[in-house]
Amino acid sequence: MITLLQAATEAAAPSMMGGNWSFWIMIVAMIAIMYFFMWRPEQKRRKEMQKFRDGLKSGDKVITAGGIYAVVKKVDETTLLIEVDSNVTLRIDKNMVVAAPESK
Repeated sequence: MITLLQAATEAAAPSMMGGNWSFWIMIVAMIAIMYFFMWRPEQKRRKEMQKFRDGLKSGDKVITAGGIYAVVKKVDETTLLIEVDSNVTLRIDKNMVVAAPESK
């Protein structure tokens, strides 16, 4: 004699197997969406920013992470010497340069 609980378990067993596949498909789909909409554009932006920083040379106008507009005076391996105003120079890390000012 089958009890009510055993009958419910046996009836649900085949559907659990199908549900397992749909779970994994959803997980893979979520990872793919995160890759194409979040990780990949961020990697591209990071590569472009590194290329910009590696291409800096003396005389380039830059904006620092702190919002300081300056002109590059000297480029070292990891640092920059920037001129903020007449005879006012600062040494900053290259990673703190975030953009070049837009020309108007």
